[in-house]
Amino acid sequence: MIRSSPSAQPFIRDDLVRYDSAKLLLTVDLIGTFVFAVEGATAAIQGELDLLGLMVLSFATALAGGIIRDLLIGAIPPGAIRDWRYPAVAFLAGATVFLWHNYVSRVPQSFLVVVDAAGLSLFAVAGAAKALDYGIHPFLAILMGGITGVGGGTVRDLLLARVPTVLRSDIYAVAALAGAAVMVAGLSAGLAPTLMTFAGAIACFALRLVAVWRHWNLPRVVHP
Repeated sequence: MIRSSPSAQPFIRDDLVRYDSAKLLLTVDLIGTFVFAVEGATAAIQGELDLLGLMVLSFATALAGGIIRDLLIGAIPPGAIRDWRYPAVAFLAGATVFLWHNYVSRVPQSFLVVVDAAGLSLFAVAGAAKALDYGIHPFLAILMGGITGVGGGTVRDLLLARVPTVLRSDIYAVAALAGAAVMVAGLSAGLAPTLMTFAGAIACFALRLVAVWRHWNLPRVVHP
């Protein structure tokens, strides 16, 4: 949830950040929450967890990144705890997957990749925007956008005892950082916040999909 801290001294003018798209960012946040909660529930079923485990994974995947961000920027209690709509959306998504898993499991993998990229994009821009709203330096706000995008998936993978996707997937965290950077750069230049919100999300979304299509990866050490 986007909310201004009374003591914050923003590095970007308040009138650029506190725009009428507080509602837009809330909507973006909730859509991203639903998308990532569905992913968490699907991973729980693949990991043969019970209903409680499924709900825990839905909540963690959807909201852990935002909770970590809020703790780092001083937004306490975190929005996911303060606003009932966030856990409600996460649990609704988990229940949907649990009840209609036979239908969800038939969804093509390519579509799931697109949905994941969309969720990543939404969280990246929403996370960076909230950090700016709390007076965080633009450079660190970009990092907060990245943490918001990949934090939940990282916690999910740790709960399932596997190497986090962010550490091995095709340009995943980099896409989140790029999308957040586009938005923050545009705001710093005085461009319309609503426009930059969409521009940042599109940049992240496009980079992620192209990376999957072209199998782009960051450099790594190759053992002889």
